[in-house]
Amino acid sequence: MVITPFYLGNDVNNPEAPYIRNQNYGAQVSFSFPLDGGMVELCKDLARKKIAKERLDYELVRVLKCAELLKSGYMISPASAYAHVCSDVVPIAAAQKTK
Repeated sequence: MVITPFYLGNDVNNPEAPYIRNQNYGAQVSFSFPLDGGMVELCKDLARKKIAKERLDYELVRVLKCAELLKSGYMISPASAYAHVCSDVVPIAAAQKTK
């Protein structure tokens, strides 16, 4: 639903007639709805896929950066608020020892 208010006004100053001021106020109301519900569902499906892809990209970059950090000999301090970011990234050797 869209509501559009408007104002139309003008002043007429004619030497042969008295001064005239016109003022018109109003609003236009319009309703719109899709005639093809399939397009809405297609749009929602594409949005879900895009969100899933962005989440996957985020997780892959997070794991790669954490692996680079660990490989270089560094880690995030366990006292840091961001310690959980790399907490699930472990080297393969360490994962095989826990089995």
